[in-house]
Amino acid sequence: MEYYVYIIRCQDNSLYTGITTDVERRYEEHKKGIGAKYTKIKKILKLEIFFSCLNRSEASKIEYFIKKMSKAEKENYLNKIKDLEAIIFEKLGIKIEVKKIF
Repeated sequence: MEYYVYIIRCQDNSLYTGITTDVERRYEEHKKGIGAKYTKIKKILKLEIFFSCLNRSEASKIEYFIKKMSKAEKENYLNKIKDLEAIIFEKLGIKIEVKKIF
């Protein structure tokens, strides 16, 4: 089963990172305030990026890696997606595939 890691920008400009098997469904859940307390409180603004992983284990490692980053680092990588792909491969040995935003 394919898993996805996604980053959502909230209305207060904070960034939320999560994993799912269905990005569209999960995004709609976040919009409705279902599932994650953080996005229910902060309210979402938009989906910034998502990318596919081969399995849950890879997705969880990447999610944890991104969540440990500072806000400034996340913002930098959102502006330079190729750098994000490179650092994930360098640090975790995982190749990601960035997907188009729907």
